Amino acid sequence: MSATANARVNGPEAARYLGISISTLEKMRHEGRGPRYMKVGGRVFYRLSDLDAYLERSVVETADSRAA
Repeated sequence: MSATANARVNGPEAARYLGISISTLEKMRHEGRGPRYMKVGGRVFYRLSDLDAYLERSVVETADSRAA
């Protein structure tokens, strides 16, 4: 895995990357859903590779996209 994929970002940066508010990301984390995260010294971080994997799992297939 490349250094870029292993790069970690904080909550506000992760929310911006995903296109959601930080409060939505925090709520998802507290509810046990959303992207994987790490806790280091009480601080929360997200790996870019985990954010990308979360986005990929969020893709919804439609009849039109399967026909392509």
